[in-house]
Amino acid sequence: MRIVVKIGSNLLTDKTGKINQRRIQSLAREISELHNNSVEVVMVSSGAIASGLKKLGLATKPKEVRKKQATAAVGQPLLIWMYERYFLKYKKHIAQILLTRDDLSDRVRYINAKNTILTLLEMEVIPIINENDTVATDEIKFGDNDQLAALVAGLIEANHLIILSDVEGLYLSDPKKNPDARIIKHVKEFSKELEQIAKPTSTGFGTGGMYSKVIAAKKATSFGIPVHIVSGRKYGNIQAVLSGKQVGTYFEPSVHGVTSRKGWIAYATRSKGTLYIDEGASKALVKNEKSLLPSGIKKVEGDFDVGDAVYCIDEKGEKIAKGLVNYSSCEIKLIKGKKSTEIEKILGYKYSDEVINRDNLVILV
Repeated sequence: MRIVVKIGSNLLTDKTGKINQRRIQSLAREISELHNNSVEVVMVSSGAIASGLKKLGLATKPKEVRKKQATAAVGQPLLIWMYERYFLKYKKHIAQILLTRDDLSDRVRYINAKNTILTLLEMEVIPIINENDTVATDEIKFGDNDQLAALVAGLIEANHLIILSDVEGLYLSDPKKNPDARIIKHVKEFSKELEQIAKPTSTGFGTGGMYSKVIAAKKATSFGIPVHIVSGRKYGNIQAVLSGKQVGTYFEPSVHGVTSRKGWIAYATRSKGTLYIDEGASKALVKNEKSLLPSGIKKVEGDFDVGDAVYCIDEKGEKIAKGLVNYSSCEIKLIKGKKSTEIEKILGYKYSDEVINRDNLVILV
């Protein structure tokens, strides 16, 4: 069995931002016990910036990107040193992997990252992954480690994604404000109402809040991976999940999970442009599972090349698909609205009848 365990900053630090060593020791013990029972564990851990705050004597997280990056650079060695110290008590070796979105949006680097992680697991090492905050800018950031954890789970084809939170799971209302808030134990499918319940937040030393966890769960379940949001404050919750016990909130995986490659297209690649398509093309993509032909394209936005990822937007303005194009934006502007048989006449050559082949297309609705 292979699992991804995501650990947030608020779980690892106290209110002042100081690393909670008892929490790290507890996590090291529980994960080591799982490892002894032949469970492959990949950890996605936040905490670098939070760790750096205390060491630098800062009361709050810096707002400037360069100061955030500097704080992460100071805090990351401290965070890993803590993990190394406590995992060694249980005779376990760890490895540090720092990633940016560019590392996973590039197909070659995506495969290299996968091979490295799987090799470490074969060597019985526990990889600890974090976003490379020291170099990441808004353009190449995942947004938060919940999203990174979902992508890693798809990358290594994990059997479970377990998100450790500072609350018991997903509630109908904020349990910190409403003591009578009820937990949602089982989510079969996603809806706008569910996302509204989670509501975007940014609290303490972490980012994203429950909304981010729900969006991450949506991505991971689309891979066919079950997701659990459970309290990380209670020892044994990871084992309880793997034993099939009802703990926290369980998100049921999609029956028709996308392949690792299509998951990469949908969630790891950065869109370089947009294709606005007509009703006929929308129906062909969503209902009939067809490729996108030039005849169905009404408008092109962005500057992109062959092989880049673009969104397909229907007449209602909704993003219905994402795919890798066979033609550049300049070429598509010339052939949009035309039949495939006219491509060679217009361009003087033809790579393909389709602008986006079905094998390189992911439906988002």
